[in-house]
Amino acid sequence: MKRNLKKKSRERKQLFDEAGLKAFAIHLKKVRSECGFTQEALSHEADISTSQIARIETASINPTLSTIFQIARALGVPASRLFEFKLPPGPKRKD
Repeated sequence: MKRNLKKKSRERKQLFDEAGLKAFAIHLKKVRSECGFTQEALSHEADISTSQIARIETASINPTLSTIFQIARALGVPASRLFEFKLPPGPKRKD
């Protein structure tokens, strides 16, 4: 005897926390400058395109953790340093 179970259809939404990405972008630019890197120098050291660094620093894209790890290594800082900023509140969820 088989049971027919209806699964609730939920639309999966792309996560893009604009406020959080903007805060990260501002902080990354600050850390990069403090470490004495231009976007071009960082892109060379991290083996990431300059345009990708620029898109991260303008919160135009949502970088992967692997990309953030590459950036931290290139800057010579712990990855945790790139997250030392105040995370603004996000949008309220609608349930």
